[in-house]
This record gives sequence, structure tokens and C-alpha cells, in this order.
Amino acid sequence: MSANPYPEIQDPRIAPPTEGGPMVLHTRCVSGRGGGPEKTILRSPEHLERLGYRGIAAYLFDAGDDGFQELLDWAEREQCPLIGVPDGGALDRSLIAKFVHLCERYDVQIWHGHDYKSNLLGILVRKRLGRPLTMVSTAHGWVHKTWKTPLYFGIDRWCLRRYEHVIAVSGDLYEACKKARVPAQRLTLIHNAIESDVFRPDGRTAHAKSQRNRLVIGGVGRLAHEKGFDHLIRAVCTLRDEGQDIALEIAGEGPEQETLQAQIDASGHAEALTLLGHQSDKHALYSRFDIYVLSSLREGLPNVILEALAMELPMVATRCGGVVEAVDDGVEALLCDSGSDAELLAPLRRLVTDPDLRQTLALQGRARIEKDFDFSARMARMTGIYDGLR
Repeated sequence: MSANPYPEIQDPRIAPPTEGGPMVLHTRCVSGRGGGPEKTILRSPEHLERLGYRGIAAYLFDAGDDGFQELLDWAEREQCPLIGVPDGGALDRSLIAKFVHLCERYDVQIWHGHDYKSNLLGILVRKRLGRPLTMVSTAHGWVHKTWKTPLYFGIDRWCLRRYEHVIAVSGDLYEACKKARVPAQRLTLIHNAIESDVFRPDGRTAHAKSQRNRLVIGGVGRLAHEKGFDHLIRAVCTLRDEGQDIALEIAGEGPEQETLQAQIDASGHAEALTLLGHQSDKHALYSRFDIYVLSSLREGLPNVILEALAMELPMVATRCGGVVEAVDDGVEALLCDSGSDAELLAPLRRLVTDPDLRQTLALQGRARIEKDFDFSARMARMTGIYDGLR
């Protein structure tokens, strides 16, 4: 094997494979520590190996992004080989050559893209590579709205129509891909899933609960407008005004952090409302909560609700994206419309004041995860798609 002509690619610990099944390269463009898709991508190689494949990941990142090291550390904990590829922006034509090099070095047979940029890059790499390269993409959702969003949507729609197969993680994304003219025979709905043996209440959860003297409402996600945390803060403040002794803790980072903190400071309830920042130990995080709330305006199928359900947390969630595919109203969670303080307040009031309902939803939510959202079963379906394309 020739020397690496691109020393800026961070792959010194990842040796080229010598044996094993077909290699899958997961590609994605990230900032900081990444997000929900990493919970699927970084767990995939271990499962792929059991199913006759091999897997690595190569992520585009801003060379000045210090948070990427935490993502590398996360990948190492999950035993996922992750290669960092510095991204010089839209005019960085060296990216094509770098990914051609990676495909050759690691004998990549399947390119699996996870966003518009990795999808476009895959098409360009295959053209340059000069040999067959199977193209698969997962549509995780298009939720972060900026002035560039229509352009990104347009690029992604163009790319997805040229991929051999597209996986949508929720029904609304499946329909969006159909509207983007992805042929039905090349489109499959596979919901997100979690390892329910990892996310389950245990002695640590019970101990954390014993240390609390009031109910704690929890939220997890990027501190951005589309997560609707401003509505959640106002709903909790209203319940406290009504005399409910509750607290709110929100974990995450993002562009709305200062705005949300200012809202908390001006609420008159700042001592009970906390922005926790980034929390790497998700089991410990969910163990802090008695009730989980998803207040989002837009989503795909968020892993956080699957994790919260598996941890037996009673839940209030907005009817957005794939949420309605994961839970039934009044069975595993209480659902409400998004974008409204009043809509969120009513079901949250029910849960805060009804311990029996909390217990019922918690047990039924855990049962739903075990039945329909098992990660091993999801990976078996994924490799079934790979099998059909080879």
C-alpha cells in the first residue's frame, strides 16, 4: 500500500482491511459533536461485522472545529473507525481526490451517504473512481432552516434520484423522497432504532430518583428554534405559577442558548430552570428526569424519544415528523400539536398531576421499544438492502 498522499486525513490508527466482507463507508458532513444520526452511524460497524460486512466512517468537518475531537472520542468508545476529512468549503475540489483515495485504500464497495453534501460527493467520487461503487443514502430529515435550505434541498433531491437505494427514517421523509421522484422500488422506510439493553432503567436510575425532592421535566436537543424549547419553558413556568413544584432541565448546545437563557432569567423561575449544556452520558442524563418532553416544531424520527421511552420516561411529544409512527396518543405518550404554549401545557399538566398515568405510559413506552425499535433488527434490514444491490 502506497503512502498516504493526504496527511491531513486523520486515519493513522485505521489500517486498511486484510480480510472480511464488503466494506461500507458511511459519509457525512458534521459540525461539533454531531447529532442524532451519529447514534446510528457509530454503532453500525459492530453490527455490520456480525452480518457479513465491514464498516468505517469518514466525516467532513471544519478544520477549525475543536468539537470534532469529541466526536472522534465518541467513535472510539463505540469501536467505530472514524476518519476526519477537513472540509475547505464549497470550492474545495480536493475532497473528491481525498475520498477516491479512501475508497481505494479501504476497498470500499458501498458508499452510504447521510446528507446532501456526502450524497453529492459520492456521485462525483464514483465517476472519478473508475470502478463499481454501490450508492446508498439515508434521509434523516431536513430541519435546520436557513436561507440556504432550498438550495440544499434541491441538491439532495437531485442526488437521491441517482442513488441505487434510499432509506427514509420516518413516513413523512418517505413521502418527501417520493415527491422528490425517488422511484418506489429504490426507496425503503426503516425507522431509527436503539439498543434497548443499553437504554434501560437500573440501579443508577433508582438512586438518582431517590435524590430528587420534586418532579423534573427533561428535554434534550440542539438549542435551536425548531426544537421549540421556548414553548416548553413557558409551559413549565405556567405550571409553577399554578403551584406545581417542578423543575425543568434541558440538555444540549446551539445558537439559541443565549436567547433561551435570557428567557429563563426573565421568567421569575430561574432557580428551577436549567440549561445543562452538552451531556455525554445519556443514561445518566435520562436518569435525571421524571417526565420527558419533545417540544419540536420539525423532526424526522428523533432518537431522543426512543431513548427516553426505553428509559421508561412518561412523555409529552408534539405531532411532528415520525413521532406519530413511534407512539400512539394516550398509549405510549401524550401527543399535542406543535408551536403552541397552550397545546404543550395541557398534556404536561395531566402528567404532572397524575402519577398513575405516568407509570402506565412508562411501561407501555418501554414495551413499544422492545417490540418495534430494536437496533439489531434494523441493521438486519439494512444489510438485506445491501445484499440486494450487490
